[in-house]
Amino acid sequence: MNHFPAGWLRPNWPAPQRVNAVMTNRESGVSVAPWDSMNLGDHVGDAPADVQANRDHLARLLDRRPVFLKQVHGVTSVNLSRACPDGWVADACWTQDAQVACTIMVADCLPVLLSDASGQWVAAAHAGWRGLAGTKGHGVLEALISDVRQAGCDASNVLAWLGPCIGPDAFEVGTDVLHAFDDGSAAIRSLFEVQSNGKFKANLAGLARLRLQALGLNSIHGNDGAPVWCTASQPQFFFSHRRDSRTLGQSGRMAACIWLGA
Repeated sequence: MNHFPAGWLRPNWPAPQRVNAVMTNRESGVSVAPWDSMNLGDHVGDAPADVQANRDHLARLLDRRPVFLKQVHGVTSVNLSRACPDGWVADACWTQDAQVACTIMVADCLPVLLSDASGQWVAAAHAGWRGLAGTKGHGVLEALISDVRQAGCDASNVLAWLGPCIGPDAFEVGTDVLHAFDDGSAAIRSLFEVQSNGKFKANLAGLARLRLQALGLNSIHGNDGAPVWCTASQPQFFFSHRRDSRTLGQSGRMAACIWLGA
């Protein structure tokens, strides 16, 4: 039985018994301000020894290795095994190996955790707006599901959990973001609220839900765009790149992890 810090998020979803998932928050690490305290990002200016201590702490709690990718807001996914290194350039991963945990780092972007209904594989995706939008409707979620299917895995009945991200009241974007998603549908337009300055407030979690639904996923849980899921408005719980970088110069990173038990 994993005993995680009380504040870390455990998905409330009907995943198979052998599927486990958790998302860290700021609690339980050793990093000092402004990365206090459970910063897992090794590229944000934090002391390398503190980052490694936090990653080791996470691994002990998971009782397996969390594999940290080099995320670049792209659409590449990789199949993880116990032999794979950290630092693969990818924004999504999946595995059937119970010795590793699919791990996605975020600080405003949306983490998406996935599992098939029978618990044969698990996956995780880093869904910032660029990766989520992709090109011509083919983004990181589409690429991930396609790769899983091409590997011969059953993706006919998939569950998804959306973690915390920057909420629709805080995520102000320009027309470039609208154009990246706009397919002329009322559903897409409803997730962009026009502002008096000509910009928009965008619902990132809502956009991900539409993409997942288009992929045939009907069991989607977690972030519904409510304020409780917003990283930017809750500095006591969550890191936020948009919030923290403006005042502190940098922000820590949280991690969403999913893995298979025995």
